Amino acid sequence: MPSQIITKAAITAIIVIFTLSLNAKTYFVKENTTGKGLSWSDANGDLAAVLFAASYGDEVWVAGGTYVASYDNDRTRSFIVSKGVKVLGGFMGNEMTADQRNAEKYKVTLSGNIGDLNSAHDNSHTIVLIGGANKNTVLDGFFIADGTANSSGATASPSRSGAGLYVMGASKNNPSTPLIRNCTFYNNHSCDGGGVYNNGKGGNASPTFVNCNFHSNCADLDGAAIFNDGRHGGNSSPVFDKCEFSGNEGSYGGAMCNYGGKGLANPILNNCLFSSNEAYSRGGEVFNMDIEGEAQVAMTNCKFKENTASAGVGVYTFSQNRATGVKKYTYVDVCVKKR
Repeated sequence: MPSQIITKAAITAIIVIFTLSLNAKTYFVKENTTGKGLSWSDANGDLAAVLFAASYGDEVWVAGGTYVASYDNDRTRSFIVSKGVKVLGGFMGNEMTADQRNAEKYKVTLSGNIGDLNSAHDNSHTIVLIGGANKNTVLDGFFIADGTANSSGATASPSRSGAGLYVMGASKNNPSTPLIRNCTFYNNHSCDGGGVYNNGKGGNASPTFVNCNFHSNCADLDGAAIFNDGRHGGNSSPVFDKCEFSGNEGSYGGAMCNYGGKGLANPILNNCLFSSNEAYSRGGEVFNMDIEGEAQVAMTNCKFKENTASAGVGVYTFSQNRATGVKKYTYVDVCVKKR
């Protein structure tokens, strides 16, 4: 009986997804336009509003330009990408197919600079927010810059975490595993996870990043470019393929911090470059905290250049047994290993 129930559930899911795909739309976004967004000639310039309207199976095509999530200086607003929506940047504004776009030539910036252009203190807390998204959820071809999550709030909240991108793991049974491809995260600043915060706390936030750059992001505390949070029995084990981490600065983890905390934070990195990242304290490249969980990074064919830290230029791991209070510190200056 259980197997029959599972089979029926699977068939139902397939039917639902197939039905949604038949009704899928393509939305067109272009600066300084006010149309319905259903063609280039009738494009809409409000990307946040178009994303709100998009549903599973839809695509959102974005022409070159700069877009903000708020026009009234509301720092709490973000570009929210829903489950199963593909958001593609790099269009000129007359293409018939997605493979005609050129993200380098027609740069699309998702900017957090919504207030005083000469100050970062009033910028968006989190520029892009993704929650409960499966692998059919795609963000491809964007320059995500100038988010500032510098407000008060609970630990791991978007007001102080993930100024560029915040990925929220809804639950263990509904993991958030979007695909982030050909994106640059630049000059984002927060308390934790300056560029990206993957919040798998009690759930699962394990996106895949392909050909992404993380440059000049800053965290006051942990994970200048990336914070992977797997606490409370959660899982945050993203995959990074052909990504570059450069010029990022934080207290713990010049590029990345992995927090296991009775959960899992085990990212996988393939063919990545770490250069000129700095940890004011520990872990010039990566800082791991397992705390009765797992926090370890698997690296294959990665390169390291001129990263710095007060302790542990490479991968620094802090472990603590709460029952005994025993602490353990280990670090490897250059870590290239395969799990």
